[in-house]
Amino acid sequence: MPQERRLTSSRLGRLSQLGRLAGSIAGGAMAEGARQIAGGRRPSIGDMLLTPGNARRLGDRLSEMRGAAMKVGQLLSMDSGQLLPPQLGELLARLREDAHAMPLGQVAAVLKDAWGTGWENQFSRFSFTPLAAASIGQVHEAVLKDGRRLAVKIQYPGIRESIDSDVDNVATLLRLSNLVPEGMDLQPLLDEAKSQLHAEADYLREARALERFGTHLAQDSRFEVPAVVDSLTTQRVLSMRFLDGSPIESLLDAPSSQRNAAATALLELAIREVFDWGLVQTDPNFANYLFAAESGRIQLLDFGATRDYAGTAQAGFGALLRACIEGSDVDIQAAAADVGYLQPADPAAYRDSVVALLRSATEPARAQGDYDFARSDLAARMRDIVTEMRLRERFARVPPPEILFLHRKLGGLYLLLSRLRARVPVATLISPLLPTGSGRGLAGELQQAV
Repeated sequence: MPQERRLTSSRLGRLSQLGRLAGSIAGGAMAEGARQIAGGRRPSIGDMLLTPGNARRLGDRLSEMRGAAMKVGQLLSMDSGQLLPPQLGELLARLREDAHAMPLGQVAAVLKDAWGTGWENQFSRFSFTPLAAASIGQVHEAVLKDGRRLAVKIQYPGIRESIDSDVDNVATLLRLSNLVPEGMDLQPLLDEAKSQLHAEADYLREARALERFGTHLAQDSRFEVPAVVDSLTTQRVLSMRFLDGSPIESLLDAPSSQRNAAATALLELAIREVFDWGLVQTDPNFANYLFAAESGRIQLLDFGATRDYAGTAQAGFGALLRACIEGSDVDIQAAAADVGYLQPADPAAYRDSVVALLRSATEPARAQGDYDFARSDLAARMRDIVTEMRLRERFARVPPPEILFLHRKLGGLYLLLSRLRARVPVATLISPLLPTGSGRGLAGELQQAV
């Protein structure tokens, strides 16, 4: 159950929280420096700042603030990979699950503003204890007078209004505290954090994305998407039918045939999202997948991070994937440049590393027959490549948002399939949706497509 703490909704109050955090981190750094000097060591700035105590202070404060402050931490942890120091990466990873919940009074105030006075008369039961709390809002269970069981997602007060200032303030804190690598250009990531947060804070937008997924999957008996209750949905409150499946991890002890079937369905869904629909749910958090044992369906939750990949992006990533499967290194570099992975000034060694990374990431698509995610060390090899890129090239550029979010989707999905110890016919699933053609003509075909 999430821990309750009243959310500071004013900009001044939130800035004050960050100011106190900066002072606390500085104090912790001084104490750590004195301790190391007393032990006969000469500490670096990074050693002094990235202490367990400072990591805990940063994580706790961002979790308390939620909203943009928490989202920056989430994006840094999930999308920057080995570009971050391990201590900071581990700390920020906590923010994907940890958030403090609103107390009852704030919940009631938000619902009164959204639904009007007497809103409670529509319900036979409304639980003020949240089922979950995240960066933008928290989810409550409720039952209408007609017996329908609902999940009600309630946005934290002041979140939408503080997005831009929160992101800027957190960025300043990270830079001043030397908590990100020297020279790393955070601005593209910060701009994307603002854009994503403004989109996620619009629950009417999320409701439409949920409905679009429901339409796409209406004839697919393997999946279930909650129906939106339009009469109780506003920009700050999203009401939908309650799905009572178990966590997807409940499949860990299932027979291999059932685990493989679920994993195949999830991977096929991701492929269809990118290459068929051009509509991608980019948050692969395990909590967004449930399994209904009675029906055998996978239940899909949380569509706030849905992104549109239709058009040129869809064509570009299709060409890149095919280049990685059947093309040369030259083809891969050309396709990678067209989607923004590579820049003209990138050195040859870095280009070679990107090719190696992309070939590793697409290894399952080249496998003959089923790919065994349980026995694969793919994730470790990809980490090694990125780490080498960081150390050798001192690379600090953040890829374009479209790439970051596909990284996030793919990485989370690979992790889930590994957890399920699944064997999946990846190549068979992908091949029908790849663009046609082969060999060195790939780059030219891509240019024509876009």
